[in-house]
Amino acid sequence: MRTRRFATIPVLLAGALALTACGDDDGGTADRDPAAAAEGEAAEAETGEAETGEGDVAVASTDLGEVLVDADGMTLYLFTPDGDGVSTCYDDCAAAWPPLTVEDEPAAGDGVDAGLLGTTEREDGSLQVTYNDWPLYLWQGDQEPGDVTGQNVNDVWFVVSPAGEAVQDSPSASDDRMDY
Repeated sequence: MRTRRFATIPVLLAGALALTACGDDDGGTADRDPAAAAEGEAAEAETGEAETGEGDVAVASTDLGEVLVDADGMTLYLFTPDGDGVSTCYDDCAAAWPPLTVEDEPAAGDGVDAGLLGTTEREDGSLQVTYNDWPLYLWQGDQEPGDVTGQNVNDVWFVVSPAGEAVQDSPSASDDRMDY
C-alpha cells in the first residue's frame, strides 16, 4: 500500500501544476512535450517516415458517449477560451494540454465530418488541427484510449462531439476517475 501512495504523489503534483497553468494568458510558444517530440523524431529517423496516423481524427465511444479521438484513440478536447479557430493555450498550458498538430492537412477518420476538419497556425508556425473551428488538444492526464479525465477541468476543457460541440456531460457514476 505504501508504494502505491508514493507512486500517486508525482501524478497528483503534475496534475496540480497543470491546472495552475490552464488559465494563463501569458502567450508563448511551447507546444509539445520535448520527450514525445524526440521520440517521434527518433522513429522518423529510424524509418525515414513520420509516425503513421499523425493528425488523423476519428470518433470513438467513451463514458461520455461518442467523442473525437486522435489516431491513437486518445480523447481530444476543446478549450472554451479559444475562439474563431485561434488557440490561446501556450507555455505551461500547452505542456498539460498538448495541441494536436500536423505537417499538412489532417485526415478524417470514421465518423468525422471532413467539412468540419481544418487547421489553424500557432504562434510558432505549426499547424494545429481544428474541428468546427475549435483547436483540438490532448490531456496529459489521459493514460489510455477512452480515458476522459480532462472533461470539465476548470470548467473550460471539454471533450468534442462528432458534431463539433463541447460535450457538457460528466462521466457516468461508475467512472472511477480522479478529479484534478
